[in-house]
Amino acid sequence: MSALTRLSETIAARKSADPDGSWTAKLLAKGPEKCAEKFGEEAIEAIIEAVKGDRAKLTAEAADVLYHLLVMLAARDLTLADVEAELARREGTSGIAEKAARALPQP
Repeated sequence: MSALTRLSETIAARKSADPDGSWTAKLLAKGPEKCAEKFGEEAIEAIIEAVKGDRAKLTAEAADVLYHLLVMLAARDLTLADVEAELARREGTSGIAEKAARALPQP
């Protein structure tokens, strides 16, 4: 089992935990909108570190992004397995073709 899978399972378990004893439970208790906000903040911090080129800081921020993505998904009752299934569905499809298939028809 990967660290990402273990993290995803821990986050799912925290959904029913006491918010006073868990940062994850506290964040989830604030609702999906707050979870999305935190994910956005972490994504911006990762972008800043990517531009700066500091590998260690980017690695740390990328870990934060992955954690907050999983929390945001959990807040909407989605799992890492749901995302993995979507990636598997797209596997072998050109990114250009996949994006075109998702595009809304133009008026």
